[in-house]
Amino acid sequence: MLLAGTVVADATTIIEDGAIVVEDDRIVAVGDRASVEETYPTHERREFDIVAPGLVGGHVHSVQSLGRGIADDTSLLDWLFDHVLPMEAGLDADGMRVAAELGYLECIESGTTTVIDHLSVRHAEEAFEAAGEMGIRGRIGKVLMDTNSPDDLQEDTDAALAESKRLIEQYHDTFDGRLQYAVTPRFAITCSEACLRGVRELVDAYDGVRIHTHASENRDEIATIEAETGMRNIHWLHEVGLTGDDVVLAHCVHTDESEREVLAETGTHVTYCPSSNMKLASGIAPITDYLDRGINVALGNDGPPCNNTLDPFTEMRQASLLQKVDSLNPTNTPASTVFEMATRNGAKAAGFDRVGCLREGWKADVVGLTTDVTRATPLHDVLSHLVFSAHGDDVVFTMVDGNVLYDGGEHVRADADAIRRRARAYAETIGTDTPAIDN
Repeated sequence: MLLAGTVVADATTIIEDGAIVVEDDRIVAVGDRASVEETYPTHERREFDIVAPGLVGGHVHSVQSLGRGIADDTSLLDWLFDHVLPMEAGLDADGMRVAAELGYLECIESGTTTVIDHLSVRHAEEAFEAAGEMGIRGRIGKVLMDTNSPDDLQEDTDAALAESKRLIEQYHDTFDGRLQYAVTPRFAITCSEACLRGVRELVDAYDGVRIHTHASENRDEIATIEAETGMRNIHWLHEVGLTGDDVVLAHCVHTDESEREVLAETGTHVTYCPSSNMKLASGIAPITDYLDRGINVALGNDGPPCNNTLDPFTEMRQASLLQKVDSLNPTNTPASTVFEMATRNGAKAAGFDRVGCLREGWKADVVGLTTDVTRATPLHDVLSHLVFSAHGDDVVFTMVDGNVLYDGGEHVRADADAIRRRARAYAETIGTDTPAIDN
């Protein structure tokens, strides 16, 4: 297939009248349209206003999709323990399946082709099966919670690690390598030292498995951990083995100089979730400082109850604007930096090679966008448009691994109408006023 238009190959390479060619799961050619069409005259041609790499959701909660709007205007720990965890506890296997499908549906139709997905304690296999069937690329994992947790979610430590081991052996590096496993402790408050150390031991036993957790999102969280361990959050995670180039930490809003040194020295990845951090009033992550230190920073939406959208274009805009206003520096985090965070940096954090750019030999994860909208008129700078003006509903084409998943406003693999109907029906059974569970 030959995809033509303004090709945004990466954050610094734009071909105004360009084309790429996809064969099987790979990109085999990238260049100006005339030369590509001459070399590949028989390939099926598709025309788009913009052809770009698929975006990477560096931290999402697909299975929280049924909770969109149930926990507005609350602080993080109240949001989590009074609203979101009770909702997760109420989901059976059918609920987890439709929640994951709904999340992946939104990702695919808004241009996200890869997710680092933090699931829930139970029924993780439902999300793996949904991701496999729907075609998205993902680094996905079951949540571990063995202390300070609601009774309906708290697990025995050994049982939680054993279940993670079972899921690794069943789902890691499956669906032609599209799905990879991440062991995902919820965060340090709800995981014992034995659990966290067990996570590191488990990950070290398998090739290519990663760790994904939350860290230093909220001052109350940090104070709780310091009271329990005598250490700040990042130092505690480092002590128990949860730093390194196979670790992705979501948020990292409140870190001191010594913690940032640990992140940089260990090669730990950070995912910036600006909309969630704003909505929960968590604070502004020191992203410019992280980048200056060489820390790889990805971009994520977090979950629908604290965003309330999985639109990656909204997140790019917020990411840049929030850093500018925090630093009072309009040159901070330009469009090219943010676009790289949302593509190649995210792929690095997820551990996927040859993903996040449109290059010969790289995976064919591609999106096509229309600019036939008022907010794209006039269009002086394509990268500026993608970061500051575009919306997820401008996406008209989504391809992962060379497979077309979304085309002309229609999902190709998934029955979107049926998923939305099932999601509405299931959401009615869990309600929006679930009583709080004491922690």
